[in-house]
Amino acid sequence: MTPVVQAQAMSTETSPLPKAEPCVIVILGASGDLTRRKLVPALFRLACAGCTSSDFRVIGVARSQMTDAEFRARMHDGAEQSREIGEFTDDEWGEFEQRLEYLAGGFEDAKTYERIAARLKALASAGASSNRVFYCATPPSLVPGIVHGLAGAHLASEERGWSRIVVEKPFGHDLESARSLNEAIAAVFPEHQVYRIDHYLGKETVRNILVFRFGNSLFEPVWNRNYVDYVEITAAETVGVGSRAGYYEGAGALRDMVANHLLQLVALTAMEPPVAFDANALREQKRQVWQSIRPMTPEEIAERTVRGQYGLGDIDCQRVSGYRDEKGVAGDSTVETYVALELRVDNWRWAGVPFYVRSGKRLSHAVTEIALHLKHTPQALFTRMPDAAAPNVIVMRIQPDEGILVTFEAKLPGTDMRVGTVHMDFCYSRAFGVRTPAAYETLLLDVMRGDQTLFTRRDGIEAQWNIVTPIEDAWAKHTPPAFPNYAAGSAGPAAADALLARNGHVWRALGTSSSC
Repeated sequence: MTPVVQAQAMSTETSPLPKAEPCVIVILGASGDLTRRKLVPALFRLACAGCTSSDFRVIGVARSQMTDAEFRARMHDGAEQSREIGEFTDDEWGEFEQRLEYLAGGFEDAKTYERIAARLKALASAGASSNRVFYCATPPSLVPGIVHGLAGAHLASEERGWSRIVVEKPFGHDLESARSLNEAIAAVFPEHQVYRIDHYLGKETVRNILVFRFGNSLFEPVWNRNYVDYVEITAAETVGVGSRAGYYEGAGALRDMVANHLLQLVALTAMEPPVAFDANALREQKRQVWQSIRPMTPEEIAERTVRGQYGLGDIDCQRVSGYRDEKGVAGDSTVETYVALELRVDNWRWAGVPFYVRSGKRLSHAVTEIALHLKHTPQALFTRMPDAAAPNVIVMRIQPDEGILVTFEAKLPGTDMRVGTVHMDFCYSRAFGVRTPAAYETLLLDVMRGDQTLFTRRDGIEAQWNIVTPIEDAWAKHTPPAFPNYAAGSAGPAAADALLARNGHVWRALGTSSSC
């Protein structure tokens, strides 16, 4: 067993959450799972923590016919079942639910937006804020129509209070559609009013990447091509597509995970220090990383990309079906459920360092992490020893065991001169002993405070699609591998191992233990 050195936090004190500006949140698509399972539970926790004002209100809008009481009951069930909000009490909910109301209407109907405007006006007359947030908890295809409807009802205007729109990923399905969506939004909402939300950026450990990198002189000096051999970024899931088959059949792993979540992690890992922790400085540095990743040629795509699809297999001693046998999936589907890429960040800091990115469903373990593999030390000192000194690895675990792991070499006990790897392991839950805000709590609070730091700018979205679209286009022109090409419960297709092996590299094993 590898020795573990426990890392202790110096303090368990946490700063109180900041206060949101008074506002009314209009959730378009309020009958869906996102609202019930994520958005309203997050708003409930913020209210319980004292982050919202006394006149804070939520208006749910969807096609389904519901009374206010039925909507509140549905949201109550979602909040009660949420594992992210901590302790749930009916007394707190009873006070919060008075802020919830519901309005039925189709998003293509101009009268829906007129009723929203009338309701907002009535709330303002009764003492509520004239500030409003329009949250599009809908498929991206509906966003242009929603934006048009809001414009027709003059709801994007900031004459009497600010107006902001939140758009969920995916932001288009390729570069052309992303540009089209951005143009449709920009025709009504200026960029300072637009919040493109990626819930990964609200995770505590994702935000801690910046502190870890730029707040510690121990690590920043080695964070470059002179010391780093290669970087790997993993987002592995044990679950299948579940009820999302309809969406997933049109998306696949590359669009679903790489075109947003994982490219965000690449940027946070590779970016230069921003001049300040604010929206413009941070987003500019991320954009420069994405622009430094050259779009691959067809020849490079054939050599540096891998796609896979899971088949029948076993996870946690239970037999699970293959992707093509999932409900709603075509029996001959060629959609990838696994993707691995070798990216190159062609700038001064990272020239020559491969960034390996992988994501897949129905894998052996669920883990999201970033691992920097440092270069070997000169081995002259250890040539006569039975065990060579292993290179150091810095691992930032995003989920499930949030924390940071650093490996280093130490002499093993005994009379012989032998070396072994030691893990210096920092675990968030044990070190601080406090509940950290869920991702949507952080991001919704930032929207209400007008802080765009953790949201993606228009040019950043297009820069990401500029990397992904050539891969999608090349894959569409060539016959995919013989699917399924990896068993459920495995680490993925063999071709993914070969992708690294040709450079003398290996993936970290999924499920590598931590001390959390």
